[in-house]
Amino acid sequence: MNPGPFTLRELLWMAESKGRADWGRTSVMLALTANVNRDPKKTRAFKPADFNPYEMEKRTVGKTKDLSILKTVFVDKSERREP
Repeated sequence: MNPGPFTLRELLWMAESKGRADWGRTSVMLALTANVNRDPKKTRAFKPADFNPYEMEKRTVGKTKDLSILKTVFVDKSERREP
């Protein structure tokens, strides 16, 4: 493919889209293989998202807790050192 007529942004979009499409197909096959070989009594059924690195980006870790303690530890401590 001749990259000449495309901008760098367009090339990056195309590369990421190809990666997402490839991982979409691969993750379906990995989930199928894992589900065929699993023990249904011991483990849950796998989903393609369990194997897709692009889907892992969408998962949320949880809500951020109150980080005001970090301010008291790092910011206030540096202010106390100054005379």
